[in-house]
Parts: sequence; structure tokens; C-alpha cells
Amino acid sequence: MRKAVLVLVLGFLCLGMKGWAAETTPPGERLLRLHLTGRVLDTHKEPVDEAEIRLLLNGKPLTFRKGRHGHEELESLETEADGSFQVVAEVPEEAFRKGKLVVEIYKSSFRPVELEIEPSEWAVHGQDLFVVKNVILKRYPGPAFWISTVVFILAYVLISFELLHRTVAAMLGAALMLAVTYTLGIWDPAFHIISYERAIAAIDMNVIFLLMGMMIIVGVLKRTGIFQWCAYKSYQLARGNVFLLCVILSTFTAVTSAFLDNVTTMLLLTPVTIEIALSLGISPLVLLIPEILASNIGGTATLIGDPPNIMIGSYAGLTFMQFVENLGPVVALSMVALFFFSRLVYGKDYARARVEDVEAFIAKLREEYRITDGTLLAVGLIIMTVVIFFFITHGIFHMEVSVAALFGASLLFTYALVTKKVDLLEVVEKDIEWTTLLFFMFLFILVGSVEETGLLDMVADGVYRLSQGSLTVATCLILWVAAIMSAFVDNIPFTATMLPITAYLSRVIPGAETHVLWWALALGACFGGNGTMIGASANVVTLGIAEAAGHRIKFFEYMKVGFIYMLISVAIANVWLLIFY
Repeated sequence: MRKAVLVLVLGFLCLGMKGWAAETTPPGERLLRLHLTGRVLDTHKEPVDEAEIRLLLNGKPLTFRKGRHGHEELESLETEADGSFQVVAEVPEEAFRKGKLVVEIYKSSFRPVELEIEPSEWAVHGQDLFVVKNVILKRYPGPAFWISTVVFILAYVLISFELLHRTVAAMLGAALMLAVTYTLGIWDPAFHIISYERAIAAIDMNVIFLLMGMMIIVGVLKRTGIFQWCAYKSYQLARGNVFLLCVILSTFTAVTSAFLDNVTTMLLLTPVTIEIALSLGISPLVLLIPEILASNIGGTATLIGDPPNIMIGSYAGLTFMQFVENLGPVVALSMVALFFFSRLVYGKDYARARVEDVEAFIAKLREEYRITDGTLLAVGLIIMTVVIFFFITHGIFHMEVSVAALFGASLLFTYALVTKKVDLLEVVEKDIEWTTLLFFMFLFILVGSVEETGLLDMVADGVYRLSQGSLTVATCLILWVAAIMSAFVDNIPFTATMLPITAYLSRVIPGAETHVLWWALALGACFGGNGTMIGASANVVTLGIAEAAGHRIKFFEYMKVGFIYMLISVAIANVWLLIFY
């Protein structure tokens, strides 16, 4: 009985389908296969992904297959990540010859495009017709643009002025962008800001994994007591000469910050520096502030030294050695300037230092700040050398810096766990800064959203018009704007915002192929962090520890020193860039 019913149902379906085919395609009429391919680009010649493509014949949408071997019939499809599309549609020959074929292309925040394809444009091969259409979409500030811009600015304000924890602020902004897309954007495509797939693609995992790997390495190494021991050796080398001590501590801080997280460096050095300063009878701030300035300067020298550099290197495809070769000399000059500047500002404080019994204090430091685990330190330094070797030899192995960092971190972490030198949960919970990693991920989604809706294109066009296509003006503009902005707001979201803008300017301004605009952005974002107490995380951490120990400095008191030195270092960077690029 069931078989009979099934046969009957199938029979009716077949008759229905046969009737539909007869209705749409007259008997004996030949079907033509239309092959339409092309790319959709914006006015910056950048690919536009997820743009909706529709074919209409005499105003009625055609169903087609996606690609030559597609199996699902669709009335529309979306462009790929590179802006390309390929559709195949079958139409009756007579309807095609007499009808009007139109391609509709739509994406929110762009002006819709309708292209009529004339029969003469097709290349004919039997029943197959081929045509290639490349389309330029122009930006349009629709609802998605204004909503994303407002959300982005509000998130930026919350982050920069610490009105809300930066991770929470970034998460809130990213979640709002996606929520609007999948609520209002479903009702009206003009409210579509960013899709979930595009949001995930916007997260630069090279940055995330590099940060995670370096956090694990530093987390294991700091348990050996190496940072405190280096502070003791600095005092021993200075032999009571306070200015020389400042130079040694600042140099050590700069070198360490070039390869390890400068926040961790300052976190471990600050208590020792305070103790040494008090034993000399001087304010700890006269040593701590030069160390802060040195940490931000030193971190500029390498790809892994500061988060803005990590982001720039990953986005622009710049290598570890390119950063060292192009930024290292500027950093060295700025460090020399820092030594003279510290002597000028704090010379009288250094002269007032009381050095009663240098040898006794050295003996005390030797006992208090010893290497606690020489074996773990030796293994850690060997692995760190291997990691840096892979950073340097990127041109040979083509290994991403994140892979090298994770490789080293996994080796060191495994050794420390097997030998029971560290506790698994303690490293995972305390040394991997999950809030920082999440902040970066949500921040990438925020920036990806305003990039999708056209805000960054608008800013890039404005900068280009302001510079009038001059490489010199653009270099100075990016350097100084980055420095001033980074002094007052978090340089990480600022750098993330500037990445697509700098990339566009590097393509359209003659002479920018030397990467000079990327170096200007890196120098401005990193050097600018010295301008105020809130300019960089290392500043906040160090001065917070000093305040807890009873040595507070006011915002403008710090600014009188930090902002002036920032101007000096940025001026040095500006002269360097203009001379050599």
C-alpha cells in the first residue's frame, strides 16, 4: 500500500515538473548557458566581499548555479573575499535574444549598481556564452555607516578615558555591531554592518598567538629572578654613581622591552628601583620616569617590542629584521637623547644622592635578588634564542612570528611543567593576560566593522587630500598625529584604526613603497606613549606601583617631563625619516 502511494506521489511530482519545464521552456527550444564572471571593487581598488549579485531577464530574477559545477540553484550569490564572482544561468535562446538582461549588485553602505549586458558583449561558443564584468562600487553613508560610526566612537571614548574596562568596552561595541546586523539588517539590508564570517576573518590571529606565546615565555622566565638580578647588577656596575645607574637601568629596560613585554619588565623592575632609590636618599621617580621613557622607546625597535608594532608587522607583512634595520638607529639616537635629557632634568637630584656604604648595600642586594632557578633560566634563554633566530630568519623559513613564539612557548612550558618548576593553572590563569587577548579580538571586530561601512575609507581620502599626494607631508602628518593621539588615548585602538588608512596611502602616494608611512605610524604610536601618564600601559603600571609605595606624581607633573621628551624623540624620528626616506 505504501509503495503504491509513493509511486502515485512521485508520478504527480514528475508530471508537475514536466509541466513546469514545458511552461518555462517551449518544446524544442534551445537553452543557452550564460557564464558571467568578474570582480567587484571599491573606489580604492580594494575587493568588496559579500556583495549580492542578481541576474534579471526582463525584470524577472534568473535562477543560476554558483560556478560551473554548482549543484544548488540560487537567485543571488555573494562575492568572494577577493571580490570575485562566477555564475552560470540557463535561459531559453529566444527569450535571451529578445529580452533585456541586467546584473544587479548590492551591498550596504555602497550605492547599488545595475548593469545592462548587451547581446553583442557575449563571447559565443556553441550553447555557451561568456562575459567578464568588473564593477566599481561607490561608498554611500547609509544607516549602517552612521550606526557603526557612533558605536565605534563611543567605544573609543570608553576605552581611551577608562570609563569602562577596555575589554568590556570593545566587547560591547563588537556585540552591538553584530546584533544590529542580525536584527535590523535582516529586516532591511541597509542596516547590515558586518557579518559573523567577516567579523571572524577580521581578527588577526597572528597578533593573538604572538602575544600569547610571549606571555607564556615571560611568565616562566620571571620565576627565575632574572629581572631583579639584573637590577642588582646595574647598581653594582654603577658603584654609587647615580647618573650612571640611571643610564644602565634605562638601557637594560630598553633592551629588555625590545624583546619582552615592557609592562612585565616594569612590573618586575619597579620595586627594586624604588628600594635602590630610597637607599640613595632620592625620590624613586627620578629613576622610574627615565625607565618608563626607555621602555616605550626600546619597545619601538623590534616587531615584538610593542603591541602597535605587532599589529603593523602582521598587517603589512613586515619582518622582524625590517623593524630592526629601519627603527633601530632611530631608537638608539632617541636613547642617547634620553640620557642627556635625564641629566638636564634630574641632574640636581642625582647630585643630592647619599652613598654611605656602597659595598654593604651591594651585598644586601646580592643576597636579596639572586637567580632562583639557574637551570630553568638556562633552558629559557636557549629557547628564547631559538625563537629570536626564527624571527630573524623569516626570509628563509617564511615562518610567521606567531608560530615561532608559540613553538618556543610550548617547549619552555612543557619543560617547566615536566620538571615541576611551574604550576599549570598559575601560568594559564595569571601569566596569560586573557583580558588583553580578548580586547584585541573584539577591537579587530570593531575596526573591521567601520572598515566595512566606509568610515576608514573616508578618513583615508581626507588624509590623502590634506597631504595633496606628497610623501613628505603624509609622513609628517601620520607621525605627529599618531604621537599626539597616542599620548592621550590608547595607542592600540588608534593603531588598529590607522592600519587600513596607512595601507591605502602607501599604495597611492608615489615613493611610499619604502614602507616609510608604516615606520612613521610605528614611531608615532610608540614614542607618543611617553607623552602622558596614560599614554602607555607601562606608564600606568609603573606609576601605580610607585603611588602605592607612597611616591605619587600628578598628571601635569609627569607631562612636564614626558611630553617634552616625547616632542624631542618624535622630532628626531621626523628628521631621520625625511633624510633617509
